[in-house]
Amino acid sequence: MDDTADRAVPSGFSISEQVRLYAVGDIHGRADLLEKINRKIDAHLEKNACARHLRIFLGDYVDRGPDSRGVIEGLIAIEQRSEAVFLRGNHETFIAEFINNPAVLPTWRSLGGLETLASYGVFSPLNPDPEHQLRLAAEFSAALPPSHVQFLDRLRPCFAFDDVFFAHAGVRPGVPLVSQAETDLFWIRDEFLLHRRLFEKLVVHGHTPVRTPDVQPNRINIDTGAYVTGQLTCLWIQGNRMGFL
Repeated sequence: MDDTADRAVPSGFSISEQVRLYAVGDIHGRADLLEKINRKIDAHLEKNACARHLRIFLGDYVDRGPDSRGVIEGLIAIEQRSEAVFLRGNHETFIAEFINNPAVLPTWRSLGGLETLASYGVFSPLNPDPEHQLRLAAEFSAALPPSHVQFLDRLRPCFAFDDVFFAHAGVRPGVPLVSQAETDLFWIRDEFLLHRRLFEKLVVHGHTPVRTPDVQPNRINIDTGAYVTGQLTCLWIQGNRMGFL
């Protein structure tokens, strides 16, 4: 994508001219793409200096792709050197849930959970019985580094900055942004995607894969299916201008 092809932020929404926001879509175990997109952000900053920048990651760091562990390591490294915000996606909810309730494994497996387990050195048969599920959950809990547990524990459900609201999946129409339920922030689809009226702020989200970023008057979807397409998208916003990396 051409980062020079900037455009106006939809519907007159804007943020401070003194800050540039970089929002990154669903990563899903592609540590290689995370490294690549952060190099792009660094290069963009070198060419276009700004007083302050903030990197915002929209969740779904794990599952499906081959290196969920590497993604979490990469995000922790970013947190140590940059001002960053990390949101929780629906896939992150399964990590603690599986440890506390191993019977959820068949559901998590259908969403790519076995790939996450494997990235931590925990390998599951396709159809483990309940006893085996208990053992896998214990192995996984033991394999998770404390720094990863702490990182996952401090993920945010949403984040707002001036006229822009960031959530993994979206928001429920008719509900004030400050009152959104986490279930909707992590999981909502059609009720949000089909809503045409403006929200209180421009909503930037992922969760529902699209071929190219979907820019609507009330929302921007930057989940471009990285684990399948190899395309991890970053949206930048500064003032009333925006573009993609």
